[in-house]
Amino acid sequence: MKSDMKQIIKKTNAVLAFLLGLFGFYGCEKGSIEYGTPHADYTVKGKIIDKATKKSIKGVRVVFEPARPIYMYGVPVTGYNPKSAVSDDGGNYKLTESSLNALIPNIPDLQQQEVYFLDVDGEENGLYRDTMIVVDFAQAEKTKKQNNWYEGEYTVSKDIELQKKDE
Repeated sequence: MKSDMKQIIKKTNAVLAFLLGLFGFYGCEKGSIEYGTPHADYTVKGKIIDKATKKSIKGVRVVFEPARPIYMYGVPVTGYNPKSAVSDDGGNYKLTESSLNALIPNIPDLQQQEVYFLDVDGEENGLYRDTMIVVDFAQAEKTKKQNNWYEGEYTVSKDIELQKKDE
């Protein structure tokens, strides 16, 4: 009876060793497992100029969403500032937003993004009308390479003409 039990244990061990070896080698395939979320950078850049004089305008705030109050439990949240850029002395701007949804160029509903141009410097260089444009990232140029979960940077160049408020 002891020898029968030893035979059963030996056969069970042999079967288990075979299965572990088989699955162990199967798990050693080439490649690696990565954890993360696809993400990409979306950039809008260009120059802001006066529509009438064609001169560059400095001090214009560029945002993907307008500054509006955010409410939590019916109370406005303070300190919320959406990412923005401000045009330099030459009127140049560059606004980059990172997104956890790297599939924007592939999803028709998300390909178009509103971009707002807000005159925030007061009368320093004249008063200009706030302007909104729609940027189509489906037509964007890929300016950085893909790397693992990072899908790269998609850039749209867009020059903007602002009109003075009194015109």
